[in-house]
Amino acid sequence: MLQRIFISFIFASCLSFQARAASDIEVAGDMLQIIIPSLAYGTTLYLDDTEGESQMYQSFFTNLGITYTLKVSINRTRPNGGDHSFPSGHTSAAFQGAAFIHARYGWKYALPAYIGASFVGYSRVYANKHYTSDVLAGAAIGTLSSFYFATPYKDINIQPTANNGKYGLQVSTTW
Repeated sequence: MLQRIFISFIFASCLSFQARAASDIEVAGDMLQIIIPSLAYGTTLYLDDTEGESQMYQSFFTNLGITYTLKVSINRTRPNGGDHSFPSGHTSAAFQGAAFIHARYGWKYALPAYIGASFVGYSRVYANKHYTSDVLAGAAIGTLSSFYFATPYKDINIQPTANNGKYGLQVSTTW
């Protein structure tokens, strides 16, 4: 139990931010970039999903490492003149959480998280903190880090399908 509390503290510390936002849109984006991965992590704790918890750690810290390594090594100037624009860390964190929910628990649970993550990306461009390409790269890094590590919870996977104008759901499991 003490290990979980310690790791939770580290996890929350990595998501902390200073509220220096200039608009309600920016503040909402700042909050969602913390709330979405926190909900993903909280779900693993609520369900006592230790496998998912481990996968969340792997996904989260991989995303964090890739995002900040790229930020420092590329050091693209932000639209507002600041440093470290590429990729968007806010967006990568939000999409990592949304994609984790998707990969682990299914798309129907992830849909609101994806909408929130998309809003985070919008808020970063709106606040003049990132270019659209920074946001798209952050979304891709966050999404890929989750889909790489997360497996379906209890081996049940539900995916939307579209083919020749027909839409449906594909449900799969392993025996």
